[in-house]
Amino acid sequence: MDTKSQMIEIATNLFQQKGYKGVGVNEILKVCNITKGALYHHFPNGKEELLIACLKNMDEAITTDIEVIFERCQTTMEALHAMIEKLVANLDREGTITGYTFSSIVSEMASLSEPVRNACSDLYTKMQGIYSKKLVADGFSKETAHSIALMMTATIEGGIMLCLTRKTSEPLKIISQGLPNLLKGFI
Repeated sequence: MDTKSQMIEIATNLFQQKGYKGVGVNEILKVCNITKGALYHHFPNGKEELLIACLKNMDEAITTDIEVIFERCQTTMEALHAMIEKLVANLDREGTITGYTFSSIVSEMASLSEPVRNACSDLYTKMQGIYSKKLVADGFSKETAHSIALMMTATIEGGIMLCLTRKTSEPLKIISQGLPNLLKGFI
């Protein structure tokens, strides 16, 4: 793995664990075992540019994972259950849901940095697009699918945050059970 990719991978984990403000440049340098010059060589605008690279990296990983699950499953409901089962298994096994959550970064940085807000918005938009596409394939109109996809995104993201703050997978399990009722409300 090249230095830049290694920096992105390590910094992503640090940002997810401690938040953007909780991670200093010196900590990134130490954990990555690089010099300040190497950081600024790859990311001339510093820590914020590194954060945006991390968000784009997460974007790829998350959307690819969701797409694989949604392509493999016959219906939106099957795909949602499979996705939530995976999140629950990760949480139960690791005590966290790394790689899937960036909500803390959104709440911490979106009002302070337009480029960070845009990177986060892009990921949410892609997630909603995957959900919406599957809902249209299930027979929902584009408008209804768009509305349901937005609610699914908000519900799952909120569920992830509740799981992390409560240190239990119960909120996602309850969401998984309640999602069929959400879809029935639109039929």
